[in-house]
Amino acid sequence: MDIADLLVFAAAYLAVVVLPGPGVAALVARVLARGTRGAPAFIAGFVGGSLVWFTVAATGLAALAATFAGLFVAIRYLGAAYLLYLAWKLWTAPGRPTATANASPEGRGRLFLAGLAINLGNPKAIMFFLALLPNVLDLGGLTPAGFAGLAGIIAVVASAVLAAYAVAAERARRMFTTPGAVRLLNRGSGVAMAGAAVVIATR
Repeated sequence: MDIADLLVFAAAYLAVVVLPGPGVAALVARVLARGTRGAPAFIAGFVGGSLVWFTVAATGLAALAATFAGLFVAIRYLGAAYLLYLAWKLWTAPGRPTATANASPEGRGRLFLAGLAINLGNPKAIMFFLALLPNVLDLGGLTPAGFAGLAGIIAVVASAVLAAYAVAAERARRMFTTPGAVRLLNRGSGVAMAGAAVVIATR
């Protein structure tokens, strides 16, 4: 696999990740309401989900994944249920000044699993890796070095894009300082997170 193939893949994957989907919506909503603490764990889970789908596509396990389709459906619904739980927590959260709202009530492990579940059940990720990727690259001739290079691109691109969204959301969050504004932001974030859950559960 040459540099041109890697660049083509990087450009294609960047175009997919940049477009906001359920994962981006959930991350932005959470950062707006709770700050960036815990965001790296969520992003790591999201990247892990992408790497799982890439591995399935690259190793020819798509048929096996179809066999266990019920398992992925269950993961999708678990991810959606957890997002709904977070949405409820945000909707009912008291208004607190921005400076004190950055303490994360969720552990890093749960945030990692949330990011993982969301991406494993993300229709956009499934479509890219299982349907579009084979048309972008010759997966049949993929070497271990090529696999490692593509996996590295996935990790870097997904992490960079989601981190950029998190930073932008944090900057926007700093504009909300009064209890009323914080409460309004929490509820708006809760609605956005609930919307992401609905998208995951119904597609």
